[in-house]
Amino acid sequence: MKIFSGQASPVQLQWLLWGFVFLINFISMLPMDGVVQAGAFTAISTAFYAIIIYGNIHFLLPVFYKRGQLMPYVLASVFFLALIGIARSYLSQYIYNQYFSKEYLPITTKSIIYVSAACVVIYVLSFIFRFALDYFKLKRQAEEMIAEKSLAELNLLKSQVQPHFLFNTLNNIYYEAYKEAPRTAMLIERLSEIMRYFVDESPREEVTLGTEIQFLENYIALERIRIRHEISITFIQNCRKEASIPPMLLMTFVENIFKHGIDKSNPENAVTISLVQENGYLLFQTQNLLHDKQTVTGQSGFGIRNLHKRLSLLFGSNYELSAQPAGKYFNASLKIPLQ
Repeated sequence: MKIFSGQASPVQLQWLLWGFVFLINFISMLPMDGVVQAGAFTAISTAFYAIIIYGNIHFLLPVFYKRGQLMPYVLASVFFLALIGIARSYLSQYIYNQYFSKEYLPITTKSIIYVSAACVVIYVLSFIFRFALDYFKLKRQAEEMIAEKSLAELNLLKSQVQPHFLFNTLNNIYYEAYKEAPRTAMLIERLSEIMRYFVDESPREEVTLGTEIQFLENYIALERIRIRHEISITFIQNCRKEASIPPMLLMTFVENIFKHGIDKSNPENAVTISLVQENGYLLFQTQNLLHDKQTVTGQSGFGIRNLHKRLSLLFGSNYELSAQPAGKYFNASLKIPLQ
């Protein structure tokens, strides 16, 4: 089956995606919960993710938004997410108490709010899911039209997928969420800023340090909600934010911290990020505690190798990059010239 060619059907692509989502969730839960419990809660989570995404794509959007009923759409979405959040919370707590807990644990308002906030994030991602489906559909149509040499219709199809719909919808959801759940609204705002960065800033040759720092802070804020325990993160910034650097250079280290440097079952995770400007260079350093489950890839990791190649193209040999363990810590460092 040609998964990434124009021959794969949208249904096949969706099954592949849901299988991937199930596998990632199962692997992340497995070390803490065991095979049976991880499988049960992964199945519940994946099922509710599907309900949220397909409920929005196949019901809320066609019934309300496409008919120009914006306010009913927002209200119906809020009610839908609240209902899903409550149902998922009670179902998960019931199964946990019935089969896995040694003593009865009552459901709390805090847990319902937490699950509902996660539902909001999945709801926002449903728009990306919708755009992905549209993209593959348009790609198939475009290939057929190229064969027919219909360039005018091809350009029309390409223009149908626009990011403005997503950003406008995110703004509407943000204002509605702000009234009831300011923290959830803040997360939606950060997600919107990250997506704007990818659309508007990442294609550029250079961005300001201030823009890159804001992108990192938004990414860190969204990653925090996936971690069960609070993480101590110190972000030192001693640099001129008007200076320019190529985009996405600093992301690799921060992404690796959340992928490999955080023990989700340990309440004592400490991370230090430092961004210092000195003598015409920018020094970016990260440090996190090593833990038993962490895979120490050093400088051989895929992301680090790609970063090496990009730095060589950008700066030749005028840069320094290291990533290695030191005692009980894992340290990463990048030094590049500033424009």
